[in-house]
Amino acid sequence: MDRLVVPGYSRWGFRLRRRSWPADDPEPGVLRGGLAVVTGAGSGLGKATALGLARLGCAVVLAVRDEAGSRAARDEIVASVPGAVVFVRYCDVSSFASVRRFASELLTEFERIDVLVHNAGTLPARRTTSDDGHELTFATHVLGPLLLTDLLRSLLAASPDARVVFVSSGGMYTQRLRADDPEYRDGEYRGATAYARTKRMQVALVPLLARRYAAEGIGVHAMHPGWADTPGAAGSLPGFHRLTRPLLRTAEQGADTAVWLAATTPAPRTGRFWHDRRERPTHYLPGTGDEHADVVAFWACCTNAAGLRR
Repeated sequence: MDRLVVPGYSRWGFRLRRRSWPADDPEPGVLRGGLAVVTGAGSGLGKATALGLARLGCAVVLAVRDEAGSRAARDEIVASVPGAVVFVRYCDVSSFASVRRFASELLTEFERIDVLVHNAGTLPARRTTSDDGHELTFATHVLGPLLLTDLLRSLLAASPDARVVFVSSGGMYTQRLRADDPEYRDGEYRGATAYARTKRMQVALVPLLARRYAAEGIGVHAMHPGWADTPGAAGSLPGFHRLTRPLLRTAEQGADTAVWLAATTPAPRTGRFWHDRRERPTHYLPGTGDEHADVVAFWACCTNAAGLRR
């Protein structure tokens, strides 16, 4: 179904696969007493993920760029889950300074983090750079999440079953790992291509981080939501959104696997790529496979840019 794209990524695929899931559903209250951090949680997939985690008993930190606007998301979650504990905190994931401030606040305020969901995303029409001079999709989808995860390492390690989830995209299947040009300096810039390239980078990053944190019991996963009807999709890809709208999943359906990865027991295998609650191949198209030399160069580029010790 995924090889044909529409059957696997649309609401049809979700509904068909959902019939086999009842036994997979996380137990009610399984995350009670835990804490989750979800970036880009003011709307769309991020808000739906936060809502799903709150329904399972988890306290949630909504990490957002628009604190005032995101209070409405908090109110919606609390209205749907009476008694839910939901915090709103500012974090611009593309900015190293903002990520460091946010991580410092969490380290002061909380004793542990059980779930960290990297959902914040961007799809600029023209090549744009972050405050630190990095191409914006690369900074938002790769460098910021990498830095944030490492800064929160001690809080994640304090959890008995910490899980980090990257929300990728099925579009990453169209791209190879561009370790030679991660900042998209060469050729004509296309926002959708930059987005897909950095989503491929996220998937390449996951097994590297899984090994990095294995000794501390921190699981690292990537997933893609299929085609979901979100404000981000409507604003960034209006033509695609208009043509495919009858096929699109709800935000809750798109977020389902992220919530499942955060809550299912036993813990899923770390370092893997998931869609609709099942492990999926990381490559379909010829020429997109990751070469070892490219992975090594990519890791060196990312750690150097984010200032991490390798």
